[in-house]
Amino acid sequence: MARMLTPLPAAEFAQICERIDAGTAERADLKAATKHLLAVLQRKAPGHSVEVRIPPFAAIQCIEGASHTRGTPPAVVETDPETWIALGRGRLAWADATVRASGERSDLTPLLPLDPAPGR
Repeated sequence: MARMLTPLPAAEFAQICERIDAGTAERADLKAATKHLLAVLQRKAPGHSVEVRIPPFAAIQCIEGASHTRGTPPAVVETDPETWIALGRGRLAWADATVRASGERSDLTPLLPLDPAPGR
């Protein structure tokens, strides 16, 4: 999990978002958007104190602070891909999202949105 994810080129992410907005996104689109937004979060808030899990596609560690090497990390955030993508794009507020978050630093509000939707 220590490896860094790579964000998509802006044009490719925009095309995926168009399919998501049109309701024609496929599983591969959700996976790509999820990983793109996790990559943006890794770059925006590097560190190892919070684990962000978006099953079944990916999980990362981010945010400075105490890191963990075994077992459950001190802070965990987990949600589904659709919710993560909406949060990352600024289409959904953290307070309105269905997210399992526990531990110190698990509120990602100050970091969102990661890649705002056009016009936001």
